[in-house]
Amino acid sequence: MTAVSISQPALAAELTPRPVRGLVLLGDSTSVGIGDPLPGGGWRGFGPILLDSLGARDAVRYANLSFPGARMADVRQRQLPTALRHPADVAVLIVGMNDTLRSDFDPVELGADYDTVVSSLRAAGTTVLTVRFHDHSKVFWLPGPLRRALHERIGQLNTMTDTVVRAHGIGCLDLHVLPGGYDRATWSVDRLHPSELGHRLLAEGFARLLVEAGFAVPRPVELTLGGGRKVTPVHHLLWLLFKGLPWLWRRSGDLLPHAASLILREFRH
Repeated sequence: MTAVSISQPALAAELTPRPVRGLVLLGDSTSVGIGDPLPGGGWRGFGPILLDSLGARDAVRYANLSFPGARMADVRQRQLPTALRHPADVAVLIVGMNDTLRSDFDPVELGADYDTVVSSLRAAGTTVLTVRFHDHSKVFWLPGPLRRALHERIGQLNTMTDTVVRAHGIGCLDLHVLPGGYDRATWSVDRLHPSELGHRLLAEGFARLLVEAGFAVPRPVELTLGGGRKVTPVHHLLWLLFKGLPWLWRRSGDLLPHAASLILREFRH
């Protein structure tokens, strides 16, 4: 058998991490950056923090196509076509939680949309990173039946995510085992979105996945808080009165039928 010789320059080129020249974010309010407010208004989030770790900003084409309230179908129908018109090296996708909170939740349909989004991005040469969700009942209080209903749906969402991740070999950040993922400081006043620290932890996790995928991350993600707006106890009270309770009332209406079916199932067993 003839030995195959690989030149050192060729081997070095193969092992040299490649720079990220394009980064796109798809998904819902977490990708928007909600939970990490800026002093002058608006949101920052993990996207710009991750972007800063990739080198000079002007050397990386960056786009955030996400919007609050987006569901899986929204990503497929409204965000994906834009992402495919200008394919990026890396796409970060966080979506699905809004689907679990709706009465028309359908894990099979979600899985089909998710697979379409990921396969289309991969076919365009984009490396895709996504997340596996945490147990949100440990972060946001819900009555027992609603908590169990949401827990079951998140489990179905994660099972669907696992299938897509395995099928396409994409990077996945498991939020359930993310260090500090359940700490109070990781969550914003609404308990639904990451705080500034939470967004920094997301950026750090995605940076690790990029390194594993062979990309260069010249600067470590800084976990020290800075640049965001300070959130006070007054913000907590105002959110609870004007947003938190109304939100819980709306989502309870969507989850109640499923919660009732769980109660009936438990009663039968």
